[in-house]
Amino acid sequence: MKIGIVNDMPLAVEALRRALAARVDFDVLWVARDGQQAVDFCTAQRPDIVLMDLVMPNVDGIEATRRIMARAPCAILVVTVDVGANAWRVYEAMGAGALDAVDTPSLSGPDAHKSIAVLIAKIDRIGALVKERAAPGTTASASPAGVTSRDTPLVAIGASAGGPAALATLLAALPKDFAAATVIVQHVDAAFAAGMADWLNQQSALPVRIAVEGDRPQAGVVLLAATDDHLHLKLPNVLGYTRVPEETPYRPSVDVFFHSVVARWPARAIGVLLTGMGRDGAIGLKAMRTKGYHTIAQDEATCAVYGMPKAAAALDAAAAILPLPRIAAALAAAVNKQ
Repeated sequence: MKIGIVNDMPLAVEALRRALAARVDFDVLWVARDGQQAVDFCTAQRPDIVLMDLVMPNVDGIEATRRIMARAPCAILVVTVDVGANAWRVYEAMGAGALDAVDTPSLSGPDAHKSIAVLIAKIDRIGALVKERAAPGTTASASPAGVTSRDTPLVAIGASAGGPAALATLLAALPKDFAAATVIVQHVDAAFAAGMADWLNQQSALPVRIAVEGDRPQAGVVLLAATDDHLHLKLPNVLGYTRVPEETPYRPSVDVFFHSVVARWPARAIGVLLTGMGRDGAIGLKAMRTKGYHTIAQDEATCAVYGMPKAAAALDAAAAILPLPRIAAALAAAVNKQ
């Protein structure tokens, strides 16, 4: 795997080099000392993954991520000192297209081995995403037709890279009297989920909180998947978490949730697939459309990363392909019409 490092601190660069040296399949392609240099290097020699610091002079990691995704898209992992203290910057970077975040590994001390292991695990997971993105598509199977009742409709939303900013835009535009239950599966580490729910809650007229085992989706409330396990409907109208399937590089998986909606949700539903790398959610969205649910995918022009919606479009999984600013109005209209 070809890796680019973006960091202006020599000690941090050395720590990353030492951590990566443990793997013969990791090759440091280049080291950029600021965000603009990173953009230039990505354009000239695109790596498989960029390890991006957040706080740098001139062009910071957030803006560098935004420019890279616009000019030379590739997988970006935020690697910075004290991710927790920089949570809002992490969400901004993920909104611009970064996939995940991790603390800069330590050179020494009792936590050095653990911090390196966490970094390597994150890189391996993103590497699996990169490989999966290039894999051929899978045909979605047909699902049983028919909806069993006319109770509260469910809006099921999936997102990945670029998702936090897209979700903030979408939720901010939903009316406070929105009559549907809303459940979001965003590819995000469990360590960031609660903070992201709080952050989205500040952007939304609807209350946003993390989904816990046994939660029941309810009208006017937004629930966000909150662990590295997969959120699903384990019973009609009852949410739970499962580790199965364990092999998927997406955690939590949008497809797992969408398929559970098809199998168990007792009322009407609308599927929405937003910006993201890879194919997760495309097959699940197709299953939702096959059942007769309304389905929406974000258009290419407004996506930070046109991967998941593109895969959905290729499967004809979306009944409507819309720019992000129009999705909230389309959801309100669909809920009211139904």
